[in-house]
Amino acid sequence: MPEPTTEPTTEPATLRQRLRRLFAPLLVGFATIGKWLLPVVKIGVPLLKMSGFMFLSLFLYAKAFGWPFAVGFVALIFVHEMGHVIAARLVGLKVSLPYFIPFAGALIMLKESPRNAWIEAIIGIGGPILGSLGALGAVVCYFLTGKELFLGLGYVGFLINLFNLVPIVPLDGGRIVAAISPFLWLVGLAILGPYLVLRVIHGGLINSAVTLVIVLIVLSSIPRVLGLFRKRTPRQMRYFECTPTQRVVMGLLYFSLVGSLYAGLTGVKHLIGTGSF
Repeated sequence: MPEPTTEPTTEPATLRQRLRRLFAPLLVGFATIGKWLLPVVKIGVPLLKMSGFMFLSLFLYAKAFGWPFAVGFVALIFVHEMGHVIAARLVGLKVSLPYFIPFAGALIMLKESPRNAWIEAIIGIGGPILGSLGALGAVVCYFLTGKELFLGLGYVGFLINLFNLVPIVPLDGGRIVAAISPFLWLVGLAILGPYLVLRVIHGGLINSAVTLVIVLIVLSSIPRVLGLFRKRTPRQMRYFECTPTQRVVMGLLYFSLVGSLYAGLTGVKHLIGTGSF
């Protein structure tokens, strides 16, 4: 006699199982979208930060000098800072996009420290090199269009890049000459110190943003200058170790750039006819 067959019984799904079945496809979808959006967010957030500070600087410069000059000036600063970014990435260092500081230029943030003075010098000189090309481009635009705005931008571009090459930290020049000889920081202090005194005598301490910036530069440089006369630790000695070839190469680049910028500044000044600088 055949045994009676019984159909398997299925227990009703619990609430948790029902919710899992309902939301699992949604969770998978959100995870997939998040995977694709993460690189966009990583790029987009720094871009938004940079753009925000850039437009704030642009607005304030426009209030002071007018929109045409403000746009050109911010573009020159951006080109200079991108020179640092490109140089940093060429030597394998992670770096932020430029952060604009109204009436004080802009800066980049290294996400890791340079291994030695040679690497720091490469990053330091990248900005003035590309910035000088940007200023030269403005002068070329003047000859192509005849608009004096471009000549003024070229003048300012040569000037700010030349100023940045003063051999004192935290300026680019101070970072560059560290690979030649850090004792050149004394030359930078000998340049900016008396210049600051003259500005204070003739215009007072807080007569312009330029004076305040120079005050901050001089004050922040003093600890490093004093450090030249202290006994260096083995780590510091290794940091400043450069081969003779590296010192010669960086010296040629640095002094050639200083001479080229001064020549460009003198030539533009002659075209403008502003007289003595």
